[in-house]
Order: sequence, then structure tokens, then C-alpha cells
Amino acid sequence: MTSNKKLAAPLSADVSRRGFLGGTAALGITAASTSALMGRKAYAAKKGGHLRAGIGHGSTTDSLDPATWENGFSLSMDYTLFNHLGEVDHTGGVKPELAESWEASPDAKTWSFKLRKGVEFHNGKSLEAEDVIASIQYHMGEDTKSPAKSLLKQVTSIKADGKNEVVIELESGNADFPYVISDYHIAIKPSKDGKIDPTGGIGTGGYVLESYEPGVRFMANKNKNYFKSDRAHFDQVEFITIIDLAARQNALTTGEIDMMDRADLKTVHLLKRKPGINVMETVGYKHYTFPMRTDTAPFDNNELRLALKYALDREELVKKILRGHGVIGNDHPISPTNQYHADGLAQRSYDPDKAKFHFKKAGMDGTVIQLSAADAAFPGAVDAAVLYKEHAAKAGINIEVVREPNDGYWSNVWMKKGWGACYWGGRPTEDWMFTTAYAAGADWNDTFWKHDRFNELLLAARAELDSDKRRTMYYEMQEIVSNEGGVVVPMFANYVFAASDKILPSEQMAGNWELDGAKFAERWSFA
Repeated sequence: MTSNKKLAAPLSADVSRRGFLGGTAALGITAASTSALMGRKAYAAKKGGHLRAGIGHGSTTDSLDPATWENGFSLSMDYTLFNHLGEVDHTGGVKPELAESWEASPDAKTWSFKLRKGVEFHNGKSLEAEDVIASIQYHMGEDTKSPAKSLLKQVTSIKADGKNEVVIELESGNADFPYVISDYHIAIKPSKDGKIDPTGGIGTGGYVLESYEPGVRFMANKNKNYFKSDRAHFDQVEFITIIDLAARQNALTTGEIDMMDRADLKTVHLLKRKPGINVMETVGYKHYTFPMRTDTAPFDNNELRLALKYALDREELVKKILRGHGVIGNDHPISPTNQYHADGLAQRSYDPDKAKFHFKKAGMDGTVIQLSAADAAFPGAVDAAVLYKEHAAKAGINIEVVREPNDGYWSNVWMKKGWGACYWGGRPTEDWMFTTAYAAGADWNDTFWKHDRFNELLLAARAELDSDKRRTMYYEMQEIVSNEGGVVVPMFANYVFAASDKILPSEQMAGNWELDGAKFAERWSFA
């Protein structure tokens, strides 16, 4: 690697590009959150205290195995116990975390990651290249069920260059690779004999595991040897699964918890009036979807898929489900805040006549279409499904809403039933999002969709370093997904959450995930 002529690290270029976007929305903070923060007293971060967070996710089937992480509770736990080679910041750029720096060859096929020295795992073991390699390889095995497997298929070799450097070769160039290798599943764990303990709770993160009861509660204590001296301010953090929205909100207003995710959008205006409560909102990549299994009848028929896309009044969903805290979608997963969002693509609108035309063309007249939903999928998912049913009825399409249990929804319904409700946190780059959920054979391709031209473009765009050419390819891919894909994307939702005014959040919050990029335990403090 050291003999290669190196190009400038994409980190710098990316941060500059996103910084150019300017404005609070591009930075993941809306006027609402900015106002809330400006209105607070000028507190300084205070060390200590016991943080209690009510989380609207969590299942008894969850675990500490990074290959199984699929909900917000697991994500928050991940970022509390573990670190990754890089982290996404409030600008949407990726910056080094356990890596001290990285460099690429001119064709972006060879990446060298220099590791931060002096970092220790919770068991006292020093971080070395072998730990990073074992942690990455865990997601690359033939039998792995990890969603990161599809991201890592491009890796042809991974090796150490001494104790503090890892060199990764790719089958073709990827200008976004630092984002890919920082995927939240690829948490760095200590290795022994070249293997990690996938269900172990030992990491390098700001907190040390105290106890964990899946679907119920997680507790961790401050890591006194954390390598980030300006992070992890709390003495102890506790995450409690409270799926029921009203119960979660009541727990906050009565002081049983200090903060909560997924505020109730129906009553958030009342919550804002509560003394001692700050409501915050960030704009990111999150979108709500209705994925159809394209490998299963009747959803293997694109005429039916088009019928269902035209049969939905997405404007009404944004108004009634999001209460205006978001924007309409266009049946592809690339957010308006993404660099290569296809803003010139014609917006699909509610059109019962077109829906009826495609439904008849699909030969589906008289057929009842089942749509599974639970509020575990996203807040208001059942109400959204009922609205969908009403919209479709005007096109002569009969949708039967199947109300599913919240617990076990992701294990028993998502990617199992033919058509359901779902949410995606989204990803900061087009390649990351498409590779995770739309590439043929990807473990989280929840529509089981395969499209030759799309997959050809995915590889070509990944290796293309000319921004204009990449834009052209990503625009075409969004059009293909919108017109031929198996997903209905009605809306992109803002993250809306709340905390006691005793909590001091970051002044510039990340919008890549809920609750400051799911790093609230590390970045926030008591005021």
C-alpha cells in the first residue's frame, strides 16, 4: 500500500461537499430542534448521572450478535458498547473513529486504514489489526446471515500491515468505502485465535456492559478508559423497551425516564407545551415503506405493483401520519438530502384511474390483497395501512389490513409475509442504501427484487469517480426502482424525539439515525 500513489482521503472531499449544502436541514437539524436548543440555558456538559432512555424498539429475539441487529434498540446498544472504523457526523460525512486515518489508491480499489493507538477493549486487550480483520470477516462467511455480507462482497482480500494497519483490496473501485466499512453491523470486537465472540458484549465503546435482557432492558457503566476524553459523560446508562407510544410519553412526562425516541406526532404539539420537556427534530434519510415480495405471487407481477403505487394518496399520509414532519416519497429510497437524489424524476401521485388500469391489466379484478402492519414497523403504520385500504377502494382494489403483533414483527412478518409495512433509517450514500436493500441477493433485500440493468449500474456507479457520471447512473437507478421495484415508498419522515430539560443534547445533532445518530449515550450529558 505504501508504494501506491495515493489520492486524497474521501473524508475531506465528502465533508466539504456536504458542508457546501449549507442550512440546518442539510445538517440534519430542523428549525424546530434549532429553536429548542437556542431556547435552553447555556449549560456546559456535566459529568456523571444515570441516564434512563425509553426506546420504542426492542424484541425478545434481539441479541448482542451484530449480525442480528435490525432495530433502533440494538443500534443504540451498538453505539454504546462498541466502536467502528469510522462514524457519520452531523454533516453526513464519515470521519475516522477506531481508524486514525485512511487512504485509497487512485482507482479506489485498495484502502489502507491506520488504527488509533492506545485503544483498549473493556477486558484490557489493546486494539490491533487482528481484531479489525476478525470483526470484518465475521460478516463475510458463507453461512453468515449478516446484512453486512452484501456490503462486503466487494472485498477480495483483507490483511494486516503490522499491528496498527489494515489493508483491504476491492474487486473494483469504491469511492464510498469508508462509509461501507463503518456500517453499524461491523462493530469491532476483540479476537481470539482469529475469531470474535459474536454474542459477547466486550467492545471499545464509552460504556461497559452491566446487564442485558432482550426486549426489556439494557444497562451499562461508564468506560473510564475510553479513548474519547470528551465523550461518554454519564456514569451509567439504561435503555428500557417501551413499545407503547402513550406509555413511553407518560414515562417521560412523569419523570420515570429522561428521554424517549419516536414522539407521538398526534400529540407532540401538547408535549411541546409541557414545562421541563424539550422536543427535538432532525431531518435525515428515514423513510417508511410497504415492501412487496417480488418472488411471490401476486407481487411478482409489476402491473399489480404499479397499481398499488398509484392507489395510495401519499400527501394524505404525510398530513395524517407524519403530521407534516416529513415529505412525500417517490417509490425509491434515496432521500432529498442525499447528494444524488433524482429531483427531476416525475413525482408519482394518487391516481385511482391509473391504479384501476394496471390492476385490471394484472388480471387481478376481484382479488383481495393482504397488507400486514403493526406499529412496531413505524408509528402509525396500522393507521397508514387503513388509509391505504380506503384510497385503494376508490380504484376498485380491495386491501385487507392484517394487524400483526408488535413483538416479533421483524422476525415473523418482515421478509416473511408477501406485503407489509416497514421503516428504513436510510443511508448517507446511494451505494450503501442500494447495496444493503436492493442488490440482487442482498440479505436485507426485503422485496427479493432482481433487476439486471439495476445491478449492472450499481457496480458501475460504485467504481465511477466522475461525479457527473455517477449522478446520471444513480438517477437511472432511482427511476428503475420507482417504476419496476417492489417497494412503495410513500414518505420520508423526520426524527422527532423528546427529553427532559435536564438533558443537554449535542448542539449539532446527526440525522443519519434517530437520537443524534443513535449516539446519544456517547454525545449527550446532563445539563
